[in-house]
Amino acid sequence: MTTTRIRKDAARNWQHIVDTARRFVDDGGSLRLNDVARAASIGVATVYRHFPTPEALLETIARPGLEELVVRADHAAADDAWEAFAGFLLAGIDAQLRDASIQPVFAATTHALPETTELVTRLTTATGHLLDRAQAAGVVNPDVTHADVVRLMCGVVFAATVHATPDERAPLTRRYLDVVLTGIRTAGPGRITA
Repeated sequence: MTTTRIRKDAARNWQHIVDTARRFVDDGGSLRLNDVARAASIGVATVYRHFPTPEALLETIARPGLEELVVRADHAAADDAWEAFAGFLLAGIDAQLRDASIQPVFAATTHALPETTELVTRLTTATGHLLDRAQAAGVVNPDVTHADVVRLMCGVVFAATVHATPDERAPLTRRYLDVVLTGIRTAGPGRITA
């Protein structure tokens, strides 16, 4: 009975830490474990026991959004090459707008949690496949690299969020993504150019 109680308390503490940290991230604040412990009214040692680093906590917060993007990428493979590529990029920037934890986790060169490394690898691979497929279909400029796409998506989100109100961000992101997609798209089959 005591073990069950401890497990329930640990699970409840874990969730409370994650929820508190989510508020820090959503508010644009720095994610410091001591600050999260104080705000959650949980002992610092408990927070560190669950999350030994701020990166591990940030990755935990980002995981649901990254998992959704992996599912979206898997489903995109069934669409038309252009629609799959453009639709996945839109889903990616929408996810970054909804969840401020995704971009820094995706952009990090190393990860604290092995499951994060796996998710980011799957997303990177999926983006590469969608780009390759669009290029093979002749609808994306063959000179565009995977690294170009990743950097352009980060740039689109940054451009849409800097000096913009929260209400302006989604429309600006779609506008800037459209500009980028227009720039990298080739004439392709069935497309009329001026």
